[in-house]
Amino acid sequence: MQFDANGYKNERDRERDHELKLVNRRRMELTGVKDVDSFDTEEFLLQTTLGYLVVRGENLHMKNLNVEEGLLTIQGKIEAFSYIDDHQGNKGKGFLSKIFK
Repeated sequence: MQFDANGYKNERDRERDHELKLVNRRRMELTGVKDVDSFDTEEFLLQTTLGYLVVRGENLHMKNLNVEEGLLTIQGKIEAFSYIDDHQGNKGKGFLSKIFK
């Protein structure tokens, strides 16, 4: 029997659907979260199955986090969120320069 490395992925490495639900700009529920790179009361930097996501606001805090299942809930006053997409012609710019425009 031949081993197919592409056909085998453990539970954490499987691509999950990424969903974002914003409730009254006070709670954001996310699925498909791979990692929380950084966070404070004004900004979260998340790695999702669809790329990096920046969430900005006031008094932000992490309500629930389950990285194994890719679930995250952020509470606070959510003012903005945006995806950092490497496919928008930003070649030559570093990762940090994309975040701090």
